Amino acid sequence: MNQEAPQNRSGLLAGGNWIIDQVKMIDVYPKHEQLANIHGQSQGTGGSPYNVLLDLAKLGASFPLVGAGLVGQDALGEYILNDCRENGIDPAFISVSPGTSTSYTDVMTEIDGGRRTFFHNRGANATWNGSDIDFTGSSARIFHLGYLLLLDAIDEDNEEHGTVGAALLAKARESGFKTSIDVVSEDSERFSKIIGPALKQVDYCILNEIEASKVTGVEVRRDGKLLEEGVEEASRRLFDLGVTDLVAIHFPEGSYGERSNGEKLRQGSLALPKGYIKGAAGAGDAFCAGVLYGVHEGWALEKCLLTGTCAATACMSDPTCTDGLRSLDDCLALADQFGIGEDES
Repeated sequence: MNQEAPQNRSGLLAGGNWIIDQVKMIDVYPKHEQLANIHGQSQGTGGSPYNVLLDLAKLGASFPLVGAGLVGQDALGEYILNDCRENGIDPAFISVSPGTSTSYTDVMTEIDGGRRTFFHNRGANATWNGSDIDFTGSSARIFHLGYLLLLDAIDEDNEEHGTVGAALLAKARESGFKTSIDVVSEDSERFSKIIGPALKQVDYCILNEIEASKVTGVEVRRDGKLLEEGVEEASRRLFDLGVTDLVAIHFPEGSYGERSNGEKLRQGSLALPKGYIKGAAGAGDAFCAGVLYGVHEGWALEKCLLTGTCAATACMSDPTCTDGLRSLDDCLALADQFGIGEDES
């Protein structure tokens, strides 16, 4: 069994949703039986492991990047596997499911402000349970799992650990990995049932403020206004629920990070000019990628959050989830270009 100390391991193994996004730029999100105009369309990446690994590749991460999951035996599945190889991502644990479609999402993105609405086909992702991952044969440092709440087999019950996802995270830890999770934003009451057991097996928890509120039951917004004390309380509660090393919560106004040793930091968003944001799809994954980059490299909390913020900012310059990403230096330069402040778009 490969149980070398985390500091002697290198790389990120990411498993979960592999999705192709069909991004449609619309003038307005219509009411029922009303019409919206599509002004542009593009194809992009979707799903936590796909986005995070591609973002890390574009940022220039020098450590190994490995994917795990399930795609269909179709053109989209072939595209994903080829895209991984072309970007230096090893698809070692991405299997092909005959007779199943590759998952896809229609992303309706409003031109003004970049707000988006998702219509999702679960496809092959629904049956992936992580059993094909050989953790003992990998020397990666971090195992990242996402999106919980959007992986049917992963979200199923498990007698010992509560859910299949929690059991998978526990298995990764037993093999010497540090673990990380991300969840999907959905309007449901499933958060405590699905996320609660997983948190007992998590070292790094990276969520947006709404997800953090859903998991913990702590109010983080009131009348649209961010409650700073609520974000801090949600972070503390996530540690109480089992997170061992780091909580990072991101929101339009910036982000908040806290380590288990009590270190806390609030990072503001960049002061973006009107019209900069072309789409917000993938911004959360880009933030996650930036933070995990820093965690893997042992950076200070301040640099981890700033890298996450700048990666998310770069992501929003393009309507797809990953095409806006650029090198680490180019991303960090955005902070000097725009300065820290509220998003004014």
